Amino acid sequence: MAGSGSAAVSGAGTPVAGPTGRDLFAEGLLEFLRPAVQQLDSHVHAVRESQVELREQIDNLATELCRINEDQKVALDLDPYVKKLLNARRRVVLVNNILQNAQERLRRLNHNVAKETARRRAMLDSGIYPPGSPSK
Repeated sequence: MAGSGSAAVSGAGTPVAGPTGRDLFAEGLLEFLRPAVQQLDSHVHAVRESQVELREQIDNLATELCRINEDQKVALDLDPYVKKLLNARRRVVLVNNILQNAQERLRRLNHNVAKETARRRAMLDSGIYPPGSPSK
């Protein structure tokens, strides 16, 4: 009964390693989630790039406002606007850091899942069963 999670027996009576139901489920789940994880990763990367561009634009605008303020003969108080821009820049940097941390955790999780899947495949190919496996 190879499909029920137990080891199959070859014609010579030697046990042959077969994937357990749990291993098949884990592999299927990984393959199901992989496209979503990759899409999420690419979207996070795109958002991070756009936030870097936004931060640069905010810096350029703040610099330009300071320069305009210095060049004006009439006293225009642009300091509150510069402060608002700098506050917005700080928030963009904060969100970017949060996204970067989430993306790094997602990358590590994806790496660990792929490593575990490769380890299980190697064990199944070599006929070694994982601890707690019903195929023992």
